[in-house]
This record gives sequence, C-alpha cells and structure tokens, in this order.
Amino acid sequence: MDTGVPAFPMSPVMAEMFRQLGFDPDQVEGFLAHFLSYTHCALPEPPVTADARLFALLPDNSVDHFSRPPDALLGNVVSRLPVKDAARTAALSRRWRGVWRSAPLVLVDAHVHPAGTAYAQRVACAVSRVLAAHPGPFRCVHLTESPLLTAWLQIVAGKGIQELTLVNRPWPLEIFLPSTFFLGMETLTRLYLGHWIFPVTADLPRAPCFPNLHELGLCDVVMKTGDLDFILDRSPVLETLSLEGGRLEHCLRLVSQSLRRVQIIGCSVQEIFVVDAPCLERLIQSGGWCPEDTDGNCTRLKIGHAPMLHMLGYLELDSGHVLEVGKTIIKAGTRVSQSTMVPSVGILALEVRFGVRNDAKMVPSVLRCFPNVETLHIKSAKTDRSTGKLNLKFWHECGDIECIRSRIKLLVFHDFRGGRGELAFLKYFFETALVLKKVVILFAVGFASTEEARSKLSSLGSVKRASETSTVLVTVPSDPKEGSIRSFKIGSRFSADDPFANYSTKVTASELQYLRRSIFHPAK
Repeated sequence: MDTGVPAFPMSPVMAEMFRQLGFDPDQVEGFLAHFLSYTHCALPEPPVTADARLFALLPDNSVDHFSRPPDALLGNVVSRLPVKDAARTAALSRRWRGVWRSAPLVLVDAHVHPAGTAYAQRVACAVSRVLAAHPGPFRCVHLTESPLLTAWLQIVAGKGIQELTLVNRPWPLEIFLPSTFFLGMETLTRLYLGHWIFPVTADLPRAPCFPNLHELGLCDVVMKTGDLDFILDRSPVLETLSLEGGRLEHCLRLVSQSLRRVQIIGCSVQEIFVVDAPCLERLIQSGGWCPEDTDGNCTRLKIGHAPMLHMLGYLELDSGHVLEVGKTIIKAGTRVSQSTMVPSVGILALEVRFGVRNDAKMVPSVLRCFPNVETLHIKSAKTDRSTGKLNLKFWHECGDIECIRSRIKLLVFHDFRGGRGELAFLKYFFETALVLKKVVILFAVGFASTEEARSKLSSLGSVKRASETSTVLVTVPSDPKEGSIRSFKIGSRFSADDPFANYSTKVTASELQYLRRSIFHPAK
C-alpha cells in the first residue's frame, strides 16, 4: 500500500524509551507511518489541492482586470485556493488585500510544509499564525501531519468552521480529547477524528453540541458505550457515521432519527445493536473483532427497528459472529417468521467458509431472513481447516429459499477458489434461480490464467440453468484493495449504488468471451 504518510521523527526522550524497551526507534517510526496510513485512507480529501499550477497571462494593456469582479466572486476564488496561495492574492492589487481575510479559507497543514528539518514545529507555527490572522469563517480545517495544540480547538470552534479533520500525531498517539471540544460547534457539518480518547461525557450539557453535523468519522478512537450515545443524541441531523479501527466498550447502540448510512470497519466491539434507526438505509461492517477481555468470544449484530434498511453486509457466518433479528438468534435450521424477517433489504453481502460445514449450513437460514434481496454478494472466506463440505444434495434438501427462487437478479461471488463446496452452491443457484440475470465470479488473488479458471469452472458447464437468459462474467480482480469496502470513501457515499461491487479485471475481452463460451456454452 502506498501510504503517502512519511515517518514522523519522535523526540529524543521517546526514542530512548523505545531503545530501553528493546525496540529500534527507526523501525517504530516506520510502523507508525504504516499504521497511520489506514487512517489517512479513511479520511475525506480536502476540498482544495496544492498540486495544481496557478498562472495568468499578462494583459496587453495596463487595465486591472483582476480587481473588477464583485467581492463575492473574489472571495469564492480565494476560498478554493490552498491557504498559502490565498494569502498571496493580497499582492495582486489593493482591492485584493482584504479579500483573503474575509473569504472562507481552507487550511490544510500539509499545504504549509516548509523546506528543511524540524518541519513539525514550523508547520505548527504556520497553522497558529493563520488561525490567529484570519477572523473566519473557515470552510475546512484539515490537520493530519502536525502536532495538535489544544488551543487550536478553541480557536476553530469560534470561527464558523464547516468541515474539520483532526488526526492526533505524533507521540503519544492516545490523547484525551478536551471536553470543551463539544461546545461551540454549531456551524460544523463534517467531522473526522483520528487517534483520540473520548473524555467523560456524562457531565456535559444535554443541549445539541453538533446541531448541523451531517457526517462523522471516528478512526482509531477509544470510546465507552455512552460516548457514542452522547454524540448521536446531540447530532439531530447526522446522516453518515463511519467508524474505523477503534475500540468500543461492550455495545455500539444505534439510536437516531436521522442516520441513513453507517459503516463499521475493523472495530473492536462485542455487540452492534440497531435499536431505533427509522431512516437507516445502509449498514456496512467488515473486519470486526471481539475484545479479548469480554466474557463471550463473539460479535453480535442485532437488528431491531430499521424499516428502511436496504443494504447490509458483510454478515460473517461463523462461530465467532451472531445474527439476531428481533428477539431471535438465527442459527442453522431456524424456522423463520414475520418477526425474524427484514423485508426491506435489497442488497445483502455474506462471508462464508464453505469448507466448514456448520458455517455453510447457516446460509439457508440467513437468506430466509431477507426474502426480498435482489443483489447477493457471497465472499468465500479462506479456512485452514475443513470440517466437511456440503454437496449439491444438501442444498436441494434444504428446501425453497424465496429470495434465490424468485428475487435475486444479480449474484456476485467474491474470492472464488474452485472448492467443491463453492461449486455445489453455485450449481444449486443456477438450477433454482428463476429470475437471475447476471452472475459475476471473481477469482481470489493467485489465479492468473484463463486456463486455470476454465478448469476450476468446467463442471458448471453441464448445469441446467433455471434462467436461460442469465449471463455469466468470470474475472480476476486487478487489485484486491482497489474499490475495497474498507474504504470510507466508497462505502459511505451514496454515489456508489453498490459499494460491495468491484468488477475491475486483468483479463481481456477476448479472454472473457472464451471463458463464457468454453465453460457455459461448451461445444456439443
């Protein structure tokens, strides 16, 4: 992964501490940069870039065309520039001198890096000067590469900031967010925090502290259960919640009248409970794990009141994860009823170890809980142990699965390895799916040739498909990280109709045609 995050030099005192512990400070710095890269991948991009080159053609006469537009237009121009370029506009003419101080600025610490050594301290000084000189408002403040000063939080709170990104760096990583941060943020619409510990929120005022906040991202933030309740309760218009790599004690409860999309990636949490979220449309979770100091050894997903929930996944069907709908824990063989169904879900993603018999046996029961699914993503999870694969006979004996028989139009099978359990499931699907329009089979990384793919899928050529009009696309992902659901940028934005889908390929069009013809339309 190209992190783009340089190693951040630690202080001599911290370096000596690591040496006494038996660690090489240089290696620790490199590890930190790699660790921070995951946070940076999750962050939204600043609204301006310093990469563009600015230039202007000199006019043929001495007329000052730069100063003729109205103040509102000049301010709009300045607010779309990196902060150093915005300040430089004061040299254009007398008219421009006050424009940058009245325009909504974008302050990105990475844009004010001076050359030379000790840049962290210089960046901090530059950021402090900008915050002190500009009366506000700030369109965006994006601080990810400089040591954060508590005084900055109080300054930006009083200057009409709209978008704020704060990543704590460098040492130590775990610093308590000051409780005063939750006061005076009425204008904030987007907030991303990285590598902080939440303060005690129980004694803070009950009035809304983020009345205009629409998007919240928390990356490697340590919270108690009540802390997230505090944020949701005081963010009345919050629509997007993204959690990445943090640790929550015990339970993550979703109670919100405004939330529309929630993404939980790589978090340590014992339970995710959708208590009351009437507007929730997307719940995406991946890579979750249960804290070691909990009594149980599983992560539980409980779906309560979420009548608008349309997209859900990945549901991991193994002994370490539990799905509960209403008040019923879904197990292999569970008899579904109206109280255990989630009829609103149209896009569902499952992660299944087909080589583990008990895990694969969960698939029919889970699918029956979602009778109206039209797009199904199946991710085949790798396992080092096999406890008996399910054959085609099992799938036929499990009875009708309503969504497969009459609803699913698109099946995407991720990380296909050609195992017998995977092939048995695909054969059952082809034989019973009446309205199926398209199947996409994405091979796991390591399958480089079409011949190898052909040999793995050859047995599917003799399957009589229930839907003769369905098409099959067989492909190899070009980059497993490209388009990953672990990206906040993909999973949390509504512009991605199906963030689980990634159809990037290495094979050519002629190779795909050869695969489809030779596997699914063999010569007679």
